[in-house]
Amino acid sequence: MKILLCNDDGIHAEGIWALHKHLAGQHEVVVVAPDRERTAASHAITLHAPIRINPISINGKGKAYAVSGTPADCIKLAVTEILDGKPDLVISGINPGANIGVDINYSGTLAAAREATFYGIPALAVSIAGRTPSFYANVADFIKNIVKKVSAKGLPKGTLLNINVPDLPMEQLRGVRFCKQHTGLMSGGLEKRTDPRNRIYYWYGPNAPIADGDPELDAVALFNNYISISPIKCDMTDYKFFQSLKEWDVPLE
Repeated sequence: MKILLCNDDGIHAEGIWALHKHLAGQHEVVVVAPDRERTAASHAITLHAPIRINPISINGKGKAYAVSGTPADCIKLAVTEILDGKPDLVISGINPGANIGVDINYSGTLAAAREATFYGIPALAVSIAGRTPSFYANVADFIKNIVKKVSAKGLPKGTLLNINVPDLPMEQLRGVRFCKQHTGLMSGGLEKRTDPRNRIYYWYGPNAPIADGDPELDAVALFNNYISISPIKCDMTDYKFFQSLKEWDVPLE
């Protein structure tokens, strides 16, 4: 397969090169990633500055391009300018820190995968729990199995897989769960602090763990040491309400 790797952590991030190491021996792998960290960029694109592409070489690891834009910019440029044709698969990650629940709306990792689906390319968003994870290699090795499944079975048009893995040795993982997105608020609250000049400022706190609830929710599965795999649709239309909405009589004035 021809696989495009992207992320929101920057082209020098450990996670993207763990994927490259585990996939390049069996697939044609190209890296197109932001030239710096773009965490929480969501699906932003660059409109008010030029975007530059710089080919780079990292220890002779193959084709890699650093892009001065966002994760979504990276996918657009990879598909339309850098690659000779569409890749067979896009993998975004491995992101340090889970991307679960409503927090996926803020994630540049998810945005890169979502942008790929806009072009009709199957895509995975891959994250590992924890801000300083230790087991990138285990996640990358597991993703090889997902790549085989996607190659054999494909993905529905407009649907990506959001994969979150606990930062644990494989023998400590309890298994794989196919999950729904948790729809409650996930982001940590804003912490109110005071700087040395006695001025108030705010900082996002960590997410609160979710231990209990529907075991098929991504947040609950991950907390209980399961790998969570969720199918995420790009079409956000509420089709059930759409039928009721058509019955509204809305006057022009």
